[in-house]
Amino acid sequence: MAESLLEIGNVVGTHGLRGDLKVRSKSGDPELLLTLKKICLRLPTGETLNANINRQVLHKGQVLLRLQGYDSIDLAETMVGSQVLLEEHLLPDLSDDEFYWGQLEGLQVVDRARGKIGTLQQLITTAAHDTYVVKGRLGKILIPAVHQFVLKIDIEAEIMQVDLPEGLIPEEQ
Repeated sequence: MAESLLEIGNVVGTHGLRGDLKVRSKSGDPELLLTLKKICLRLPTGETLNANINRQVLHKGQVLLRLQGYDSIDLAETMVGSQVLLEEHLLPDLSDDEFYWGQLEGLQVVDRARGKIGTLQQLITTAAHDTYVVKGRLGKILIPAVHQFVLKIDIEAEIMQVDLPEGLIPEEQ
């Protein structure tokens, strides 16, 4: 049985000439990326690369990773745009109301008043709070990831139940 891989970050650039990769954490908390010894990257080509980490350091809210055998800017640049993946069993346990992005992506989003409004497509991390991007019959909707709007997440049923206020969704024509 194949191990489930969850996306924990993205390679958003390079740093310096020694092959450091700038990685933005999907959770907003880079702590996990600072503790890993190995990672799996899904390259922009679709291929996967398993690599040992030689160096990791926090730099301006992102993590700089240097991978064993990839210690030049030329090699590192080919990895920009990659997803950083980790086997699900290696992820720290979360409380009952916390989830990893890989568990949420693709959930059907159902509003209390409007019914099914779309599919959870993206997570935007901001200083204030995360924001979910939902695409569906009402277009693109940005939903603050706060208890006030997100009522329940059921991973088994693949549903996120929300209660959105008037004005958050473009009104149907």
